[in-house]
Amino acid sequence: MKNAITSAVAFLFVCAAASFAIGQGSYKQPPKEIMDVLNAPAIPGTSISPTRDKLAILVPLRYPPIADLSQPMLRLAGTRFNPATNAPHTQGYSVALRFKNVADGNEIDVAVPAGAKIVSLQWAPDGGHVAFGNVTPNGVELWIADTATGKANRVKNVYVNTAFGGFDWENSNELSARLIPTNRGPAPQYRDIVPNEPNIQETTGRRGAIATVQDLLKTPNDEKLYEYYAAGQLALIDTSGKVRNVGQPAIFSDASFSPDGKYVYVSRVRRPYSYLVPASRFPKTVEIWDASGKVVHKFGEVPLLDNIVSGGVQTGPRGVSWIPVEPATLMWTEALDGGNPRTKVAQRDKVMKLAAPFNGAPTEMFKTEHRFQGRAFGERDGMMIFYDFNRDTQRRRMFVTDYRNPSNVKQVFDLNVSDRYADIGTPITKQLPNGASVVRQNGDHIFLSGSGASPEGDRPFFRKMNLKTLQTEEVFRSGIEEYETFAGMIDDNGTQFFTRKESVTAPPNIFIRNGSGTPKQVTNFEDPAPQLRNITKQLVKYKRADGVDLTATLYLPPGYKEGTRLPTIVWAYPRSFTDDDFAGQVTGSTNRFTQIGGISHLFLLLQGYAILDNAAMPIIGPPETKNDTFVKQVVDSAQAAIDKAVEMGVTDRSRVGVGGHSYGAFMTANLLAHSDLFRAGVARSGAYNRTLTPFGFQDEQRDFWEATRIYTEVSPFFYANKINEPILLIHGEADNNQGTFPVQSERLFAAIQGNGGTARLVMLPHESHGYSAKESVQHTLAEMVNWFDKYVKNAKPKPEPAASR
Repeated sequence: MKNAITSAVAFLFVCAAASFAIGQGSYKQPPKEIMDVLNAPAIPGTSISPTRDKLAILVPLRYPPIADLSQPMLRLAGTRFNPATNAPHTQGYSVALRFKNVADGNEIDVAVPAGAKIVSLQWAPDGGHVAFGNVTPNGVELWIADTATGKANRVKNVYVNTAFGGFDWENSNELSARLIPTNRGPAPQYRDIVPNEPNIQETTGRRGAIATVQDLLKTPNDEKLYEYYAAGQLALIDTSGKVRNVGQPAIFSDASFSPDGKYVYVSRVRRPYSYLVPASRFPKTVEIWDASGKVVHKFGEVPLLDNIVSGGVQTGPRGVSWIPVEPATLMWTEALDGGNPRTKVAQRDKVMKLAAPFNGAPTEMFKTEHRFQGRAFGERDGMMIFYDFNRDTQRRRMFVTDYRNPSNVKQVFDLNVSDRYADIGTPITKQLPNGASVVRQNGDHIFLSGSGASPEGDRPFFRKMNLKTLQTEEVFRSGIEEYETFAGMIDDNGTQFFTRKESVTAPPNIFIRNGSGTPKQVTNFEDPAPQLRNITKQLVKYKRADGVDLTATLYLPPGYKEGTRLPTIVWAYPRSFTDDDFAGQVTGSTNRFTQIGGISHLFLLLQGYAILDNAAMPIIGPPETKNDTFVKQVVDSAQAAIDKAVEMGVTDRSRVGVGGHSYGAFMTANLLAHSDLFRAGVARSGAYNRTLTPFGFQDEQRDFWEATRIYTEVSPFFYANKINEPILLIHGEADNNQGTFPVQSERLFAAIQGNGGTARLVMLPHESHGYSAKESVQHTLAEMVNWFDKYVKNAKPKPEPAASR
C-alpha cells in the first residue's frame, strides 16, 4: 500500500509539474507586422487654453516598461499607490510638453527635467500658466510653467499627495494642493510583519449591499499604513512658488475653497474604518474652515456607510459643493426615500443650500420626483441645469431653473438613457476667474455638443438652445465623409470655434471653423502608421431572429480580394436596453481614422482575419428581469452576426472565433458554453461565476438571493463541462475592477481542465483590468494571434453547427 501511495503521489507530482511547465518562459512578441504598428509613435495629445489663444501639446509615453509596474504597491481602502511616491501606482504620463500659439503657429518647448513623467496638466484661468506634476522616484513634484516663455519652475521642498488628492487653480495666481506632510516621520513597516493580533470582522444585524470591491483594508497594520499615506497637508501655492499651509494634516475626502476664497469645505475621514467597504464610505467629520484653517461651522458627522442598499444612496447630505457664481454658498442633495430606490415615494430627493456665515438653518430649494443626478450652473441670472433619473424606466430628465427662485422649473427633455438618436448634447462650459466651470451663456442661449448618433453613424454636432423657447439651432454638424467633433468655443456667440477633425485617411488634428468657410488647420500631426490605411471598414446592418435590428463594423485586412472567405473574429460587449428600437440604434462611425494600439483585437487584421467589431449584443427587457434571457439573446445575436458575414461572402463559417474583454469575456465564455457557433474564444479580464458577485453585476438590480437561478444560469463556470471549444483566458494578476477578481479566470480554467476541456490561462504580473506595460501588451497580442491561428485560421472544416445546445 505504501508503494502504491508513493507511486500515486509521484504521478500527481509529475502531472502537476507538467501542467505548470506549459506556457512558461519569457515574454513573447507578436509578428513583425504588429510590432511595427506597436512601435509607431503616438499621436500627441492637445489641451486648449481657457483664453483659446494657445494649445498645450503633450507627447505621451505609449507603453511604459514592466519595470514601471513592478514598483512597490500598497492596496489600501480602495486605492492602490506607490508608497515611494505617494502617487497612483499605474498612471499614464507624458514625456514632453510644448505650447503652440493659435494665431501664428509658433511653438515653444517647455524645459522639463530629463526623464520627466508629466501628469495632471492644468491651465490657470487666465491661460498665463499651467501647473503639472512630475513623478520622480521620491514623489510627485509640482511644477508651474509660464505659457508665454515656456519657462517652468519646480515648487521647492514640496511633494503632492496625488494618490489621495492633487492640485487645482483657485485663481490665476494661486493653486490649492494636498501635499505630503513635512513632519510625518518614517512609514510603518509593510513587509514581513509579525502579527500580534488576529484580523477580525463582525456584523450585528445591519443590512447593506456589499459590493465586491478590491484593495480593501484587511489588517490593523493596513489601518496604520492607510493613516500614514492618505494624510495630506492642505496648502495654497502662488505662481512664484510661495507655500502657505491651511489647517492641520488630515485624511481629506474633500477640501474645496469657496469661490471667494474665504472658506474651505472640508470632509475628513475618521475611525472606525471598515474592512468591507472602501474609504469613500468611511465615517467623516464635515466642517467649514476659514482660509487659515480655523473651524467656523460644524457641518455634521457622516457615519460608516456600510448599509446602503443595492442601487441606493446614503441618507443625509450628499454631493456637497459650492455654487460657483456665489461668494460662499453650499448646495447638496438629501434622500427622501431612506436612500432605497425600491421605496415608493412621491418625491425621492430634496436639494438644499446654506450660505455664509453658516449660522442659519439650511434652506430647501426644491424636490425631485426621481433620483437627483447632477447639476450645472450658468454664468449669470441664477441659471441652473439639473437632472433626475428614474431607475425603473431608465429615463433621464433635464430641467432648467433660476436657483435663486426655483419655483419655475422648466423640463428640457425626458429621454431613455439608451436613446442616442434623441440626445440633445452636453452643455458647453467655460472657466471662471475663480477656477470653477460654468455653462456658457450668450443672451438667452446656451451651447451644446454631442456625438450626433444617427442611422448613418455618429455625426458630431455643435448647437445652441434658447432657454426661453427650448428651440435648438444647429451651428455645425460633421460631414458624411469625415468625423469632426467640437473641441472648444473661441468667441461668445459660437461663430468661431475649434474642432478635432479626422477621416479614414487623415489623422485627428485641431482646426478652427469660422462660419461656413474652409476650416483653418492648427496642428499638423502626421499618420504614424500608413500601412493601416489599406484596411477597409464598413457598417453592416442585419436582424436577429426575433426581428431586432443589429449592427457591426466589418473590418477587412489589407489587400483583401472580394469574394474571398476569411477566418473571422466576432468581438463584442453586451449592453442592456429596455426597448428594441434603442437596441437597434447605430453606434460609432466608419469615417474615423483607424488607429490600432494596446491590446486591440484589430491587430488581427494584419494577420489576415476579418473582424466583426462591436457586434451588437443587446440584452433587451425590463430593468429587473432582462437578464432572465441573457444566454439566449447573446447566442441569437452571435448567430445573426455570423449569418450576415457569411451572406456577404467574407466569412468562412467553419473558421469563426469570438472574443471580448471584461463583460465581453463573460459573454465569450457563455457563447462557448451554450452554442457551437465558434471554433475558439479569447476571454480577457472576465468574471465567470456570478455567485461571487452576489449583490449585483453589471446593471443587474437583483441580488443572488432574489434571483438564484439567473445568477447560476448566466455563470459559465457552472457550465464548464460544456465549454468544448478552446478558450484562452487572460487576466491581470492585479485586476482592481469591481467583480473581476483574478480568481475568476483561475477557477474557470481549473473547472475546464477538470472536465477535460481545452484552455490556456495567462496571468500577467502587475497588470490591472486593462494591460499597459510594453511587455504585457506584446505578450497578450502574441497569445491572441497564436491561439486564433491554431484553433480558428488553421482549423479543419466542420459540419454546419446547431444554433444552441
